[in-house]
Amino acid sequence: MTEESALLKESRDGVLILTINRPDALNCFNMPLLEIFQSTINAIAFDRTIKVVIITGSTEGKNAFSAGADLKERAGMSQDEVRFYIKTIRDLFTSVEEFPKPVIAAVNGYAFGGGLELALACDIRIAATTAIVGLTETSLAVIPGAGGTQRLPRIVGVARAKEMIFRARRITAQEGLDYGLFLEALEPGALMSRALEIANEIAKNGPVALAQAKYAVNKGIEVSLPMGLAIESNAYAVTIPTKDRIEGLTAFREKRKPVYNGE
Repeated sequence: MTEESALLKESRDGVLILTINRPDALNCFNMPLLEIFQSTINAIAFDRTIKVVIITGSTEGKNAFSAGADLKERAGMSQDEVRFYIKTIRDLFTSVEEFPKPVIAAVNGYAFGGGLELALACDIRIAATTAIVGLTETSLAVIPGAGGTQRLPRIVGVARAKEMIFRARRITAQEGLDYGLFLEALEPGALMSRALEIANEIAKNGPVALAQAKYAVNKGIEVSLPMGLAIESNAYAVTIPTKDRIEGLTAFREKRKPVYNGE
């Protein structure tokens, strides 16, 4: 398998599906995969033909979204190389979180450690009912290092996040649904069709508005309400001079579907 084939790309009418494709290693992240993933995110960030991204894992062999870091590779690393790996994967997931388009995680199977941390960096998470997930790093005498200690408590609450991390506990998709980690839990065969359904609904909307809405939510949740309202006001202002806003108003008046170009 070549390095490029470790991340498959499929475009469907403005929706880009990224499939982690290392099935023999449960789609674990090694350095070549991290590098091609980062270069892909960088390349598509300002591609106007792409409006929504779905991230999932290869379903060949055992179903896995991603079982996290490639521990076989990690075992041969020096301490400095481990530090560089952790920075690389943390930076990648931050790039996903700050990506100027909505990102959907279709968690189709095992998602441990970095696999779950990638899903946490996505905007919307749906899972197959067979998925098993967890931040299991403390069982290896380390901690989640790619954002897990920060993103998980913001999603499921501090007490639940501590319990999951401290116990290195693996939970089912249904438990993740109950905790608010997942938006929906679906039968495996329905997962991608549902992800595409959600993505297509999103893709119909204004790209600039989507980017600004994502920015306002992500940045506003970290500050006080007055500061958050100021962030929202500034984000709204970005949409006012756009051609898309005029198109939206015109289409509404003419009782037709708008055609947005991200301008």
